[in-house]
Amino acid sequence: MDTDPTDIKSIAINATDLVAAIEATADGSETVLRVTPPFSGRMRARLHVVQPDDDDEPIHIQPDSLLATDAPSYPTPDDTADELRDADDETYSVDRHRTYHEQRLAEWRESLPDHVADSTTLADTEHDVTVSLLGP
Repeated sequence: MDTDPTDIKSIAINATDLVAAIEATADGSETVLRVTPPFSGRMRARLHVVQPDDDDEPIHIQPDSLLATDAPSYPTPDDTADELRDADDETYSVDRHRTYHEQRLAEWRESLPDHVADSTTLADTEHDVTVSLLGP
């Protein structure tokens, strides 16, 4: 089995997995995209929640390392409450906030795949790989 991560030239990531990973890390979960051996030129990174008994062979990719610097930040409930309170044309209420927050999350989820970086450096290897996004 080939366990040399420098064999990897590119990683492919499902857009849905990337959005889920970014959202999970924003909520405090230790969620990554994982590449497992045997390693080859083109690898698929999959959604993974880090467990204490994970072995050392897989490569864990921090989801935010796959985003360009201009990627929108995760809209927290506090952020969206402040946005709604600052809007001149809206009056804050719990129901309006819930609806507005859901709308902002949907917009964020839809826009995030447009901000994927062209490449990333694999953790603990200093090895650069190109990034390909799968899906919409």
